Order: sequence, then structure tokens, then C-alpha cells
Amino acid sequence: MTRPPGLPPRQGLYDPSFEHDACGVGFVANIRGEASHEVVRRGIQVLVNLTHRGATGADPDTGDGAGLLLQMPD
Repeated sequence: MTRPPGLPPRQGLYDPSFEHDACGVGFVANIRGEASHEVVRRGIQVLVNLTHRGATGADPDTGDGAGLLLQMPD
């Protein structure tokens, strides 16, 4: 399969064959499994960066579905 122009080659966990249109998804994780407020801070920054994808509601009193999904500690 040829890779679309502008995408990096397959490396590590990244495979350009999985690229497709999406509604705007960000993923932030500490790969060592360490709890850190930095992960939350970066997750919030992802939401801020997704405003160009429509991650804002036309009605300020209702939600648009944008948010963070967090693992709860044991």
C-alpha cells in the first residue's frame, strides 16, 4: 500500500495506513504508567487545539461532547 503524501513512514506504533478522516481525537498518555498532572494539562491543551475542528458548541448552555476520558486510580 502506498502512503499518502505528507505522512511519515511506518514507525513504532504509528502506521499511516490507519489514517482517515476523524471528528477530532487526541491521545495523551504516560507510557511508563506514572500518574501525572502533566497528562491532564496536555489533555486540556489538546481540547483547546481542537476548536478548529468544531469542538465548540453554538449554544453556550449545552455541551458538545468534547471532553477528557481519564482512568480512575485503583
